[in-house]
Amino acid sequence: MTALSRRLGLADAVGIGLGSMIGAGVFVVWAPAARAAGSWLLMSLVLAALVAVCNAWSSAALAVRYPSAGGAYVYGRERLGPFAGYLAGWSFVVGKIASCAAMAMAIAAYAAPGRERVAAAVAVVVVTGLNLTGVQRSAGVSRLISTVVIAVLAGVVVAGAVGGGDAPRPELFTDPARAYGVLQAAGLIFFAFAGYARIATLAEEVTEPHRTIPRAVAITVTAVLVLYTVVAVLTLAVLGPAELARVADPVAAATAAVLPSGWVWAVRAVAALAAFGALLNLVLGVSRTSLAMARDGHLPGHLARVDDRGVPQHAEIAVGAIVLVLVLLVDLRGAIGFSSFGVLTYYAVANASAWTLRDWRWSRSVPAVGLLGCLVLAWSLPWPSVLTGALVLGAGTILYAVTRGRRSLTGGA
Repeated sequence: MTALSRRLGLADAVGIGLGSMIGAGVFVVWAPAARAAGSWLLMSLVLAALVAVCNAWSSAALAVRYPSAGGAYVYGRERLGPFAGYLAGWSFVVGKIASCAAMAMAIAAYAAPGRERVAAAVAVVVVTGLNLTGVQRSAGVSRLISTVVIAVLAGVVVAGAVGGGDAPRPELFTDPARAYGVLQAAGLIFFAFAGYARIATLAEEVTEPHRTIPRAVAITVTAVLVLYTVVAVLTLAVLGPAELARVADPVAAATAAVLPSGWVWAVRAVAALAAFGALLNLVLGVSRTSLAMARDGHLPGHLARVDDRGVPQHAEIAVGAIVLVLVLLVDLRGAIGFSSFGVLTYYAVANASAWTLRDWRWSRSVPAVGLLGCLVLAWSLPWPSVLTGALVLGAGTILYAVTRGRRSLTGGA
């Protein structure tokens, strides 16, 4: 059995989208971004948001046309050819596996300082076990986590405005403009936006995908953009660009500057919870793309098996095992940069695929802007991330050539 069941409604899809996007990124990404952009941080946020909106639009248009598991892997294959689909799937799997490792380490950093590796490994095992119980249960957990995270952040904002005294004005555009720094920061901030494609990768499990997916993507992206803008302005206003670039936990640091310690602990707890929710949904998305690639022979065939409850158990376990190894070997900052490179490559394929659509509802200028934005941001990231990403894409290309040649010799497709 390899077919998935359609069980997710609009609330489920929005919950998964919010749970995927509102993860540890919103709590940690501002520091490295401020290091690159300085007081021009909000300009980087605008650029990252613009690219994210274009990507979301393209993903929604394609998911309506191709409502099956796999996301841009399926879109690239159907619109641009087998290699484009494979490149998207490979970029997504390797980039998001790095994201999984980053989220697991973020959970450990907030919840168990000093024992990060062990705590991260435990988080991976717990998330994998939860996903093996079925996607509906995971969607329910995502809705709960998203609600708690948004409620606490809203509480911090309101409490700071009412009882935190006169907040300083944001230090905007006070240092010389650095075009490369602004672009690099936008690429790093994009890490916090990535996640709405989780709705598209689960399209085979969504009811009425032609209606549910566009609505879920629009609701998710709008809500997250508003939240991120408020958080970015407040952290920049309270800490200033120089201090913001130095702190490891900018939201907690800004909270500590204007509110009692109880609020700080609440922020730390919510950050760990948000990272858990993001990890939960990341493993869901990676396993579904792995399932789609295995169906086409690009990954081992046993990853395409689905149990009687509609759960791709082998893919879930394989992804969890790889992430478990990574959390014992890599660091958080490197994982964020590499993840951004892989995911931006994935969305570049999605936008190129959407550009080929001939549908009056979707303007072709949107995927064109999205494609250009993805390429510019990807190659503006810190050079170690770009170099590692290019090497991994090259390795994936070689693997594609080898597996395609092997299938040709054995009479496969």
